[in-house]
Order: sequence, then C-alpha cells, then structure tokens
Amino acid sequence: MSERKNILLGIDIGGTLTKFGFVDFEGNILKKSLMTTCEFNDFEDYINSLVNKVNCELPPEYEIISIGVGAPNANYFTGYIEEAPNLKWKGKVNIKEKLQNLMGKPVFIINDANAGAIGEKTFGAAKFYNNFIFITLGTGLGCGIYCDGKLLYGQSGIAGEFGHTIVFKDGRQCNCGRKGCLETYVSATGLKRTAVEFLSKGMESALKNIPENKLTSKKIFEYALKGDKLAIESFKYTAEILGIALANIAAILNPEAIFLYGGLSNAGDFIFKPVRYYFDKYLLNVLKNTVKILPSGLPQDDASILGASALCLKELKKINL
Repeated sequence: MSERKNILLGIDIGGTLTKFGFVDFEGNILKKSLMTTCEFNDFEDYINSLVNKVNCELPPEYEIISIGVGAPNANYFTGYIEEAPNLKWKGKVNIKEKLQNLMGKPVFIINDANAGAIGEKTFGAAKFYNNFIFITLGTGLGCGIYCDGKLLYGQSGIAGEFGHTIVFKDGRQCNCGRKGCLETYVSATGLKRTAVEFLSKGMESALKNIPENKLTSKKIFEYALKGDKLAIESFKYTAEILGIALANIAAILNPEAIFLYGGLSNAGDFIFKPVRYYFDKYLLNVLKNTVKILPSGLPQDDASILGASALCLKELKKINL
C-alpha cells in the first residue's frame, strides 16, 4: 500500500452552511463538501456530525496533518467561538479543544474575514503586498488587515471589525445591538435595505413587483444589468458609503491595496467603478494614487477554506511540523 499524502483540512463555518475542503500545500482544494449549520441548536451535536462527515468524505489516499477553522467571532488566541450572533448555539464554545480531541490533529481557528486575508496573502493576489486590507462583502462586512507583512489581531484577537464602525448616528439597526454600523449599509443585506427604502420613497422600479421577502442583492444586480434606475442608484449609494469608509481606513493604515471579496464584489463595475470614484474623491491628498482597490484573487466561496488552510501552514512552520 502506497504512503498517504499529507494534506490540510480547511473548515468554513457559516450561519447557514459549513463548508470544508481537503487542501494541499500549494492551495489546491482536492475535494470539498458541505453540511448545514442552522439545523443544529446544540454545539455538541454539531461538532460530532461535522467530524463524522469529514471522516466519511476523506479520500483514503490522504492524511490530514492539521485543521484550520474560519468562523464568525472565532478568537485566534483563545480557541473559542465567542457569542456569534448568527449561530444557534450561544455563549462561548471551545471549538479548538473539541476538534483536537475528536480528530487528534493540531487545530487553529480564526475569524472568517482574517482567514480570507491569510488566504489572499498565501494563495491569492496579495502575495507581493505587505500592507493590505481584505474586505468581505457578504451578508455582513468582514475585514482582515495586514501590516508590515503580519496579520493584525489586536490585543484580544478581534481587530478588524470595520463593519461595525458607525457611519450614521442613530442609523439602521445592526445585529450587534447598535445603530448605524457600516455593514448595515454596505453588504448584501445593506443593499437590499437601501433598495427597499428607495421603493418606499416612491422611486419607480420594476423591483416593486417583487415581494420584499423575495428581494435579494442578486436580484437587484440582475435588474441593474437591465438598466433599472433604482437598482443602479442602490449600488451607487452603497458604493459611495464604502468608498468614503475605505478612504478613512486608508488614512489610518496606509495600505498598498484593498481587496474586495464576496457577493457584492461580483457586481463588477456596478460596485468597483463608483467605489473607486468616491474613494479617490475623499482620499487624503498625500495618499492619492498610492492605494489600489482590487478584486480578490481567491475563488468565490473558497476564501475561508483556503485561508484556514493557510493558517495551518503558517502555524505549523512555527512549531517545525
């Protein structure tokens, strides 16, 4: 029997789905699978089901040597997922310790946006950048920050909560409990809320024929492609807020590049063109023409899997494994 090939397991835990992939050291996903997250109210049931599925899906020719986990509110320092608002189990869960006990392999965990940043640096378009910002534009807005070639964790491991900077005092209600957070305006959810607000003000649009519970950011994009004025204005409003916010964070961090990833970034010029316009308009003069706004080089839906795997490589090097 031939010797099994050493690989990494990258796990991406979301509120609806958990995706995982078996990844080689060059960043190739050899096989991937998924399971639902939202059906599990109990963490123990969830983690046991996940381990069983991983073991069933693992091809016999591969040997997992380390496991990386990207998850909302995952703390690199503690190994816990802490008070994640979109997961059904509440409080703090020690996913690192539990997975290590069940799998018998080194486990490393990280916030999902930070996982994406590590993936971008290791396997994506940021290989030659030491100072960059990675922005995820999905249901919410996530952010991972590289400074001088190192991921910024902060004092307690939660640096990068850019989506929860307040852009409008007493603005839209956010799941974090506050009002006016950036992600309530700049995200797939935020885009939908903008379109609904525009419709409520009487703006003409074919989108008025779609029930609110059926309206999605993807649908708004489809109508923008057809030339629907409200859909186009919804993207422009979203992009203006993002462009200004990026100009502000650029003044603080002085990055070489900002990478946009996730659902909204797939809208192409509907998001990138106005974001670049407003970013340049509000950027500090001394920084003009020094910061690139670029699409991510990672495959859509795979950033956290690849980033969690890249985290494994990084940590294994520290312990000479």
